[in-house]
Amino acid sequence: MHMHTEIIPHYLQAVIRRSNNYLMNPVCSKTQLGHVRLQTLSVCSCIPMIVPFSKRSCRLYLVPFDAFYGQCGLRSFGADSLSGVRGRHPRKHVISGVLDPEVLQRSDIVSETHMKSSGSLNDLEEQLQELFNEVKTLIKLGKNDDAVDLLLANYEAVKEQVDSGAQGIEEAAALDVIALGFMAVGDLRTVGSTMDMLHKIVNVINDEEQLIDSILMHMGNIYAKLEKFELSINFYQRSLQIMERKYGTKSSLLCTPLMGIAKVLGSIGKASEAIETYHHVIKILELSRGEGEELIVPLSALGNLLQKEGKASDAEYTFNRVLNIYIRLYGEKDGRVGVAMCSLAQVKCATGDINEAIDLYKNAMEILRNSTQMGLDDQVMEKMRIELAELLHVAGRGAEGRALLEECLSISEKSKGKHHPSLVPHLVNLATSYSGSKIFGEAERLLRISLQIMMKNVPPDDPAITFPMLHLAVTLYNLHRDEEAESLAADVLRIREEAFGKESLPVGETLDCLVSIRSRMDKADGELVELLKRVLKIQEKAFGPESEEVMETMKKIVHYMDKLGIKDEKYPLQRRLSILRNKHKHMVKY
Repeated sequence: MHMHTEIIPHYLQAVIRRSNNYLMNPVCSKTQLGHVRLQTLSVCSCIPMIVPFSKRSCRLYLVPFDAFYGQCGLRSFGADSLSGVRGRHPRKHVISGVLDPEVLQRSDIVSETHMKSSGSLNDLEEQLQELFNEVKTLIKLGKNDDAVDLLLANYEAVKEQVDSGAQGIEEAAALDVIALGFMAVGDLRTVGSTMDMLHKIVNVINDEEQLIDSILMHMGNIYAKLEKFELSINFYQRSLQIMERKYGTKSSLLCTPLMGIAKVLGSIGKASEAIETYHHVIKILELSRGEGEELIVPLSALGNLLQKEGKASDAEYTFNRVLNIYIRLYGEKDGRVGVAMCSLAQVKCATGDINEAIDLYKNAMEILRNSTQMGLDDQVMEKMRIELAELLHVAGRGAEGRALLEECLSISEKSKGKHHPSLVPHLVNLATSYSGSKIFGEAERLLRISLQIMMKNVPPDDPAITFPMLHLAVTLYNLHRDEEAESLAADVLRIREEAFGKESLPVGETLDCLVSIRSRMDKADGELVELLKRVLKIQEKAFGPESEEVMETMKKIVHYMDKLGIKDEKYPLQRRLSILRNKHKHMVKY
């Protein structure tokens, strides 16, 4: 018997479509169904504040499965935890270094009177600066365990002082830096206990104390990273109030806490308030600094939020300002201009100007290739090539897009070697492109190479291996090698159920694929219905009971129930499906 041709091909097309959404964006982003938002090439602080903390790059080595299923990308938690704190502050606070017990004793942390002397406070600041510098050095050298040991030793030393009754600005400053250090190494458990202690201390510290505004800003930043948004806003606002009294309501120094507040407001769904706050920051900077580079960060953040909220025309105006600032300051051939063009290209995609977006991407890449600011193997360049390749495929120019994907693979092979796991996303991207052109033989070859690479680099039951494996199963299905396809899909299902749980989105996608394969193999329709019911349950939980994904799965269930003659269960599903069809029919598609 042949499978029902009007239904089953659509199943696998859905799998391929969802895969395409990920594949053309292998470097993680916050939402995988949209375009990856590029970071600006050079992020300048909008105000002077504290010690500049460098970003640690987060390069993809293994396939990020949770990003593939529309969840948050695999970003190193410590990689950008301090990225918002850059520049200088009127007082240098950030603080790193080793707290020598003898120096602590000499500084008399226990003796509040002695610590009030400016000399002792400066000594402590220097020690804390050394501590943080050493932590950063250890992290850079890959000695995270040593960094944690160093921070824990200092945490215990400060905790002992706090337990003995010392709860002044010195203890708060030390705990602040220790918390920043734990964030940098990703030790969230100890960050939590450190922040709890710091929270209690700052609640009793007077707002006039030196350094308190900086400490409160750091606390707002850390609580935002811990997704404790209410606490984050509270500390940012207290810091803002202190700084307004010190520097006035029009000082550019207010921009850091305001930016923190705006980011949190955007994270908790208060977009209107966040947009208003970003505009407030921009107005302050325009009055105090003019149309300068300090505007880049708030304008970019505002543009991203406007785009997320579907206000494409406003976002386009904002990103045009960013582009014009860079052109005026650095000329049309500067690399920063290229990166700004990419942000503008993404807005053009949102407004449907695909060809204009393609031209912007091509111009941006040409600028970056000719500049000395970025190598061909740079992660930003890689993202640009992949995003442009995706656009070219959407525009029906698959051959051009495939050439870019081949360039990505070639560059990675030269920089990493032919067997490095970072090649896997590029191989799968190329395979997807060939599959889209129905060149399934070449797609199979590339997927088998990617699977071999994964098998050499991860254990056989590692969930990362299931990504190329499921793609290979789909390709084999298209080559009518159903038994091989089913065997691979069954292996994927087993690994993902163990890794993610039986009701996870990765399992749901695998079940959907398995139904399509087994349907053509004349498997029992009753078995297929049970598998689809599992898919439906997973999708209802993940996407909501009225989502398009749920509607498509319900169509399949009704189809098989009709074949089996299961009328009692079919009719309620048919009524629900009819309601959903009418709803989605009248929805505007973007």
